[in-house]
Amino acid sequence: MKAQRLLYTIDGISTWTGKVAAWLIIGLMTLVCVEVFKRYIINMPTAWIFDASNMLYGTLFMIAGAYTLAQNGHVRGDFLYSSMRPRTQALLDFVLYIVFFLPGIAALVYAGWDYAYDSWRINEHSNVTADGPPVYHFKFMIPLAGALLLLQGFAEIMRAVICLRTGEWPDRLKDVSEIDVVEEQLAQSEYVDEASRKIAIEQAQNIEESARQRGMGGELNR
Repeated sequence: MKAQRLLYTIDGISTWTGKVAAWLIIGLMTLVCVEVFKRYIINMPTAWIFDASNMLYGTLFMIAGAYTLAQNGHVRGDFLYSSMRPRTQALLDFVLYIVFFLPGIAALVYAGWDYAYDSWRINEHSNVTADGPPVYHFKFMIPLAGALLLLQGFAEIMRAVICLRTGEWPDRLKDVSEIDVVEEQLAQSEYVDEASRKIAIEQAQNIEESARQRGMGGELNR
Protein backbone atom coordinates (compact mmCIF):
# COMPACT_ATOMS: atom_id res chain seq x y z
CA MET A 1 0.00 0.00 0.00
CA LYS A 2 2.88 2.39 0.74
CA ALA A 3 4.39 1.70 -2.67
CA GLN A 4 1.05 2.30 -4.37
CA ARG A 5 0.59 5.54 -2.44
CA LEU A 6 4.03 6.70 -3.55
CA LEU A 7 3.22 5.84 -7.17
CA TYR A 8 -0.02 7.81 -6.95
CA THR A 9 1.87 10.77 -5.47
CA ILE A 10 4.38 10.84 -8.31
CA ASP A 11 1.62 10.33 -10.87
CA GLY A 12 -0.25 13.20 -9.24
CA ILE A 13 2.73 15.55 -9.57
CA SER A 14 3.15 14.67 -13.25
CA THR A 15 -0.57 15.00 -13.89
CA TRP A 16 -0.79 18.37 -12.12
CA THR A 17 2.16 19.85 -14.01
CA GLY A 18 0.77 18.56 -17.29
CA LYS A 19 -2.62 20.13 -16.65
CA VAL A 20 -1.03 23.44 -15.68
CA ALA A 21 1.07 23.42 -18.84
CA ALA A 22 -2.04 22.66 -20.90
CA TRP A 23 -3.31 26.18 -20.17
CA LEU A 24 -0.51 27.48 -22.36
CA ILE A 25 -2.64 26.35 -25.31
CA ILE A 26 -5.08 29.17 -24.44
CA GLY A 27 -2.25 31.69 -24.41
CA LEU A 28 -0.82 30.36 -27.66
CA MET A 29 -4.21 30.42 -29.37
CA THR A 30 -4.88 33.98 -28.16
CA LEU A 31 -1.44 35.09 -29.31
CA VAL A 32 -1.89 33.65 -32.78
CA CYS A 33 -5.41 35.04 -33.21
CA VAL A 34 -4.34 38.54 -32.15
CA GLU A 35 -1.34 38.42 -34.45
CA VAL A 36 -3.44 37.29 -37.41
CA PHE A 37 -5.78 40.22 -36.80
CA LYS A 38 -2.90 42.70 -36.49
CA ARG A 39 -1.02 41.37 -39.47
CA TYR A 40 -3.82 40.96 -42.00
CA ILE A 41 -6.51 43.40 -40.84
CA ILE A 42 -4.66 46.46 -39.55
CA ASN A 43 -1.26 45.73 -41.14
CA MET A 44 0.71 45.99 -37.87
CA PRO A 45 2.65 42.72 -37.52
CA THR A 46 4.58 41.96 -34.34
CA ALA A 47 8.28 41.23 -34.72
CA TRP A 48 8.63 38.88 -31.73
CA ILE A 49 5.53 36.73 -32.37
CA PHE A 50 7.57 33.82 -33.75
CA ASP A 51 9.77 33.72 -30.63
CA ALA A 52 6.82 33.96 -28.26
CA SER A 53 4.82 31.20 -29.97
CA ASN A 54 7.88 28.95 -30.02
CA MET A 55 8.46 29.47 -26.30
CA LEU A 56 4.83 28.81 -25.39
CA TYR A 57 4.56 25.66 -27.47
CA GLY A 58 8.03 24.45 -26.50
CA THR A 59 7.23 24.83 -22.80
CA LEU A 60 3.98 22.90 -23.23
CA PHE A 61 5.73 20.16 -25.19
CA MET A 62 8.50 19.70 -22.62
CA ILE A 63 6.52 19.98 -19.40
CA ALA A 64 3.78 17.64 -20.68
CA GLY A 65 6.32 14.86 -21.22
CA ALA A 66 6.08 13.61 -17.63
CA TYR A 67 2.27 13.76 -17.76
CA THR A 68 2.24 11.69 -20.95
CA LEU A 69 4.57 9.13 -19.39
CA ALA A 70 2.38 8.97 -16.27
CA GLN A 71 -0.64 8.25 -18.48
CA ASN A 72 1.30 5.70 -20.56
CA GLY A 73 0.59 7.82 -23.62
CA HIS A 74 3.94 7.95 -25.41
CA VAL A 75 3.91 6.45 -28.89
CA ARG A 76 5.58 3.07 -29.31
CA GLY A 77 5.30 0.01 -31.52
CA ASP A 78 3.80 -2.54 -29.14
CA PHE A 79 2.68 -5.27 -31.52
CA LEU A 80 5.15 -7.61 -29.78
CA TYR A 81 5.12 -5.99 -26.35
CA SER A 82 1.36 -6.32 -25.88
CA SER A 83 1.50 -10.07 -26.50
CA MET A 84 4.03 -10.64 -23.70
CA ARG A 85 3.13 -11.71 -20.20
CA PRO A 86 3.27 -8.97 -17.53
CA ARG A 87 6.52 -10.22 -15.98
CA THR A 88 8.20 -10.28 -19.39
CA GLN A 89 6.96 -6.76 -20.06
CA ALA A 90 8.21 -5.63 -16.65
CA LEU A 91 11.66 -7.14 -17.22
CA LEU A 92 11.94 -5.44 -20.61
CA ASP A 93 10.79 -2.12 -19.15
CA PHE A 94 13.19 -2.39 -16.22
CA VAL A 95 16.21 -3.03 -18.45
CA LEU A 96 15.34 -0.29 -20.93
CA TYR A 97 14.66 2.30 -18.23
CA ILE A 98 17.95 1.54 -16.46
CA VAL A 99 20.11 1.30 -19.58
CA PHE A 100 18.63 4.05 -21.76
CA PHE A 101 16.08 6.22 -19.97
CA LEU A 102 17.85 7.14 -16.74
CA PRO A 103 21.26 7.99 -18.29
CA GLY A 104 19.65 9.96 -21.12
CA ILE A 105 17.31 12.02 -18.94
CA ALA A 106 19.99 12.57 -16.29
CA ALA A 107 22.27 13.93 -19.03
CA LEU A 108 19.42 16.19 -20.19
CA VAL A 109 19.02 17.64 -16.68
CA TYR A 110 22.76 18.11 -16.22
CA ALA A 111 23.43 19.71 -19.60
CA GLY A 112 20.15 21.63 -19.57
CA TRP A 113 20.97 23.26 -16.25
CA ASP A 114 24.32 24.55 -17.52
CA TYR A 115 22.63 25.70 -20.72
CA ALA A 116 19.90 27.57 -18.82
CA TYR A 117 22.27 29.05 -16.24
CA ASP A 118 24.59 30.45 -18.92
CA SER A 119 21.58 31.95 -20.68
CA TRP A 120 20.43 33.62 -17.45
CA ARG A 121 23.94 34.82 -16.59
CA ILE A 122 24.35 36.71 -19.88
CA ASN A 123 20.73 37.87 -19.96
CA GLU A 124 20.28 36.14 -23.31
CA HIS A 125 17.71 37.48 -25.76
CA SER A 126 16.50 35.99 -29.00
CA ASN A 127 18.51 36.95 -32.07
CA VAL A 128 15.75 36.12 -34.55
CA THR A 129 14.70 39.77 -34.50
CA ALA A 130 16.61 42.96 -33.73
CA ASP A 131 14.89 43.43 -30.38
CA GLY A 132 14.04 39.85 -29.48
CA PRO A 133 12.46 38.82 -26.16
CA PRO A 134 14.49 37.22 -23.33
CA VAL A 135 14.85 33.44 -23.60
CA TYR A 136 16.62 32.45 -20.37
CA HIS A 137 13.32 31.72 -18.59
CA PHE A 138 12.33 29.46 -21.48
CA LYS A 139 15.63 27.58 -21.36
CA PHE A 140 15.07 26.83 -17.68
CA MET A 141 12.18 24.64 -18.82
CA ILE A 142 14.74 22.14 -20.15
CA PRO A 143 16.15 21.01 -16.77
CA LEU A 144 12.71 21.34 -15.17
CA ALA A 145 11.11 19.06 -17.76
CA GLY A 146 14.03 16.64 -17.39
CA ALA A 147 13.62 16.54 -13.61
CA LEU A 148 9.89 15.82 -13.92
CA LEU A 149 10.60 13.05 -16.43
CA LEU A 150 13.28 11.62 -14.15
CA LEU A 151 10.84 11.56 -11.23
CA GLN A 152 8.17 9.82 -13.30
CA GLY A 153 10.80 7.43 -14.63
CA PHE A 154 11.55 6.27 -11.09
CA ALA A 155 7.84 5.57 -10.67
CA GLU A 156 7.84 3.48 -13.85
CA ILE A 157 10.85 1.51 -12.59
CA MET A 158 9.01 0.89 -9.33
CA ARG A 159 6.04 -0.39 -11.30
CA ALA A 160 8.28 -2.79 -13.20
CA VAL A 161 9.83 -4.09 -9.95
CA ILE A 162 6.40 -4.60 -8.36
CA CYS A 163 5.18 -6.44 -11.46
CA LEU A 164 8.27 -8.67 -11.43
CA ARG A 165 7.45 -9.63 -7.85
CA THR A 166 3.67 -9.99 -8.10
CA GLY A 167 3.05 -10.78 -11.76
CA GLU A 168 0.56 -7.91 -12.02
CA TRP A 169 0.99 -4.28 -13.05
CA PRO A 170 0.11 -1.85 -10.24
CA ASP A 171 -2.58 0.70 -10.93
CA ARG A 172 -1.70 4.18 -12.08
CA LEU A 173 -3.51 7.44 -11.46
CA LYS A 174 -5.90 7.72 -14.38
CA ASP A 175 -7.00 10.89 -16.08
CA VAL A 176 -9.56 11.59 -18.79
CA SER A 177 -9.13 9.56 -21.99
CA GLU A 178 -10.51 9.64 -25.49
CA ILE A 179 -13.83 7.93 -26.21
CA ASP A 180 -13.46 4.91 -28.41
CA VAL A 181 -15.02 6.02 -31.69
CA VAL A 182 -15.78 2.51 -32.90
CA GLU A 183 -17.47 1.61 -29.62
CA GLU A 184 -19.53 4.80 -29.64
CA GLN A 185 -20.67 4.31 -33.22
CA LEU A 186 -21.65 0.71 -32.60
CA ALA A 187 -23.55 1.67 -29.47
CA GLN A 188 -25.56 4.29 -31.37
CA SER A 189 -26.08 2.36 -34.58
CA GLU A 190 -29.66 1.48 -35.51
CA TYR A 191 -28.66 -1.08 -38.11
CA VAL A 192 -26.83 -3.59 -35.89
CA ASP A 193 -28.75 -6.11 -33.83
CA GLU A 194 -28.20 -6.14 -30.07
CA ALA A 195 -26.19 -9.37 -29.91
CA SER A 196 -23.78 -8.29 -32.69
CA ARG A 197 -23.42 -4.88 -31.10
CA LYS A 198 -22.46 -6.37 -27.74
CA ILE A 199 -19.91 -8.71 -29.33
CA ALA A 200 -18.34 -5.92 -31.39
CA ILE A 201 -18.16 -3.59 -28.36
CA GLU A 202 -16.57 -6.33 -26.26
CA GLN A 203 -13.98 -6.99 -28.97
CA ALA A 204 -13.18 -3.28 -29.25
CA GLN A 205 -12.76 -3.07 -25.48
CA ASN A 206 -10.46 -6.10 -25.48
CA ILE A 207 -8.29 -4.58 -28.21
CA GLU A 208 -8.06 -1.28 -26.36
CA GLU A 209 -7.26 -3.04 -23.08
CA SER A 210 -4.53 -5.11 -24.70
CA ALA A 211 -2.96 -2.02 -26.23
CA ARG A 212 -2.94 -0.26 -22.87
CA GLN A 213 -2.09 -3.34 -20.83
CA ARG A 214 0.91 -1.97 -19.03
CA GLY A 215 -0.67 1.36 -18.28
CA MET A 216 -3.98 0.18 -16.96
CA GLY A 217 -2.44 -2.38 -14.61
CA GLY A 218 -3.57 -5.89 -13.86
CA GLU A 219 -2.69 -9.13 -15.57
CA LEU A 220 -4.26 -10.04 -18.90
CA ASN A 221 -4.27 -13.76 -19.43
CA ARG A 222 -3.81 -14.90 -22.99
